[in-house]
Amino acid sequence: MRRITQQALSLLGSISLALSAHGIAQAAQDSVKVGMMLPYSGTYADLGNNIDQGFQLYIDEQGGTLDGVKIEYVRLDDESNPSKGPENANRLVNRDKVDVMVGTVHSGVAMAMAKVANDTDTLLIIPNAGAMAITGPLCSNNIFRSSFSNWQPGYAMGKVAADKFGHKTAVTVTWKYAAGDESVQGFTEGFEEGGGKVVRNLTVPFPDVEFQALLTEIASLKPDAVYTFFAGGGAVKFVLDYAAAGLKDNISLYGAGFITDGTLQAQGKAAEGLYTTLHYADDLDLAKDKSFREAYEKKFNRAPDVYSVQGYDAAQMLHAGLKEAKGDFSNRDAVVKGMSSATYDSPRGKLTLSPSHNPVHDLYLRKVENGINAYQGVAVAQLGDPARGCRLK
Repeated sequence: MRRITQQALSLLGSISLALSAHGIAQAAQDSVKVGMMLPYSGTYADLGNNIDQGFQLYIDEQGGTLDGVKIEYVRLDDESNPSKGPENANRLVNRDKVDVMVGTVHSGVAMAMAKVANDTDTLLIIPNAGAMAITGPLCSNNIFRSSFSNWQPGYAMGKVAADKFGHKTAVTVTWKYAAGDESVQGFTEGFEEGGGKVVRNLTVPFPDVEFQALLTEIASLKPDAVYTFFAGGGAVKFVLDYAAAGLKDNISLYGAGFITDGTLQAQGKAAEGLYTTLHYADDLDLAKDKSFREAYEKKFNRAPDVYSVQGYDAAQMLHAGLKEAKGDFSNRDAVVKGMSSATYDSPRGKLTLSPSHNPVHDLYLRKVENGINAYQGVAVAQLGDPARGCRLK
């Protein structure tokens, strides 16, 4: 009797250990908690919502799981406020125990997120903010970007303004913050490589939208062209004010594509004819983009934009990592390898990642025609980012 009892206890112990081990394995694979830290209010609210919806769409297309792993969401409004960035990011990691952070739009907030991600070894996917330092001096194995660096569309527009349109002088206008400064830096490099000269850099504090003094100065300088970097509500106001000041027909206005992405309806006729450069256009002749746009419009009852694409590709990147890890998110080396080495079938076209985890993709020339950002051609093919200061290997 005693022997039977001992055998039973031994058997029960073995079953218990097996179940415990199975439970641990299942816990590692059952779900991944994603912290969506985006602007859900304020100037960039529409951008944040579109990123979120693009991410959702990809997950939904996979049946709500990625390689058998359920995706759970924690959403936090970052208010595009850099001073709150560290607190909010730490809250997601330490209180909400997220496995992955996805965010954000504002480069200043993204810088705070990158620091927290590095300090806590948390995976971070950036679906918009293009701060060059994040894939430069702050580059890290656990930080990825599904969007662009601020330098990329600026550089492409500088090349186009000088090489295609033959402009010799330009003025730049932007908010005075990292994204604007770096976009202008890219434009200046591309423009001066083509023999042009930037004669003045004009700025306003973020998120001010009082542009009249700057428009008066532009009119007095009489450059061949104006390059601008604004987004959201600021982009709407600048394009309307530029046309109202009578400058549209006299001084060519160009921009990084964010000035017209998600803003065309509000800008109306004032935006017609405006050339921009970006890694997406509204009428790309790509099977993936057509299916993406159809699915997005069906689900959300409106057209997607570049922010929707960047959210969609952020989810694709997480999926590539989980595929390589066979659904085991705790195998971080495999997750990072999968995300780093994949070639993504993006609505924007072929997308790979540079060694600093920044997208390498085509930059398109677009023209506003009949209320869309119409494709005009490839401005610069498969353009990477300089990644200055990155020592990631």
